[in-house]
Amino acid sequence: MNTEKVEGKFDQVAGKIKQSVGEAVGNQKLANSGVADQVKGAAKETWGTAKDAAAVANDKAHARTDARTEDYKERAEDAAHNTREKIAATAQHVKDSVNEKLDNFKREHRS
Repeated sequence: MNTEKVEGKFDQVAGKIKQSVGEAVGNQKLANSGVADQVKGAAKETWGTAKDAAAVANDKAHARTDARTEDYKERAEDAAHNTREKIAATAQHVKDSVNEKLDNFKREHRS
């Protein structure tokens, strides 16, 4: 629970007391001030609740982003591995081809 929610609840209770005292002694200004404090407290509490909800949504968004980032990282690592394998296989194929052609060349020119 954040400070806005706590302060809001406190303001509402204090406002209710102020309203009750004002009504009991016939002081309309005090009673109205108590109602204003209650409204202010309700607004603070609501703001605190909104902040909490935003924090939860933010945490969930970060968790999803972290999961996607990890997925992208794994995909990139897999792609890099596959590319290295293809390059190595191509290099081996080129080497074998060149060696075969050189062997054929040597055989043809021995005589």
